[in-house]
Amino acid sequence: MEKCDANRHPIRNVRAFRSALLTWFAENRKDYPWRRTTDPWAVLVSEIMLQQTTVASVIANRRFDRFLDEFPDIETMATASEPKILKAWEGLGYYNRVRNLQKAARAVLEDFGGQFPPEAAELEKLPGIGRYTAGAVSSFAFGKAAPIVDGNIARVISRLLDERNAVDGTIGQKIIWQAAADLLEINSPRDFNSAIMELGQTVCAPKNPACLLCPVRDFCQCRDPESLPVKKPKKQFVKVDEHAFFHRLGDKVLLAMGRGSRRRGFWHLPLREPEACAHLEAGDLHRYVITHHRVTVHLYRADPGGLLKGEEFIPISELADLPIATPMRKILESELGQ
Repeated sequence: MEKCDANRHPIRNVRAFRSALLTWFAENRKDYPWRRTTDPWAVLVSEIMLQQTTVASVIANRRFDRFLDEFPDIETMATASEPKILKAWEGLGYYNRVRNLQKAARAVLEDFGGQFPPEAAELEKLPGIGRYTAGAVSSFAFGKAAPIVDGNIARVISRLLDERNAVDGTIGQKIIWQAAADLLEINSPRDFNSAIMELGQTVCAPKNPACLLCPVRDFCQCRDPESLPVKKPKKQFVKVDEHAFFHRLGDKVLLAMGRGSRRRGFWHLPLREPEACAHLEAGDLHRYVITHHRVTVHLYRADPGGLLKGEEFIPISELADLPIATPMRKILESELGQ
């Protein structure tokens, strides 16, 4: 795919660039629920949800609205039990995000008197809040002139500037963030940041970008947009085999409370080492992908042979209310015929 040379440079002609982008956004902006509020808590929740999760997944089943119904403010979040917040986050994955969200809520109460600081530099001091999220809350909730760079914006800027350094590398990050600051319309940062992000979500897509429809195509220096952005090589997937037991006793099923970084706070089917299962006939295989792991669960319909610490029989009627990670819940539902 090839484009004609741009007539104007986006930074050297920044006023015209901003005007073209904001005019397009005024006519084409999408109505997301988090765009209807300037409450910093609601904005923070949306930004944490949208990390590593698509807009469609967050909107599905009203996840954003339902979460705020349960935790409408930082006080409610700060005092909630971990099982409750994990259950509310179920289906979104990457559960350390909601743990960090609770830590941030507590820090606002303890360190800032219950009021979110408006400046990005102060917001970035909160637990689990990085440069992007701090800038997003600052600009979307408080209207501060804070630049932001997510995956969509990095792609747009790399194409606008024909930037060939890896956008996730040190040099590329510095160039992209500086460009985001240079391009930002300081008089309407909320709309500008939303606009450039939405341009990446819709028109300036990773594949088959709609260059002929792009409102800022006259400023784009890139001749082959699908070759950008450049990124560092992806991490290789690690294959993991797990041996789990489905053991039902009447109206109860044996579960274990998770430990370690991956499963802490979640219930799951009891696991055993491969050698402890060598004499058993394996049942169904269940596969799922999480972060950089491809997991195969070898399931045995049997008594695992004595309970280990953290394992107990749980009434099946209570499973819906327990924090159980989505892949494990699907296995349970399959085995229970639900």
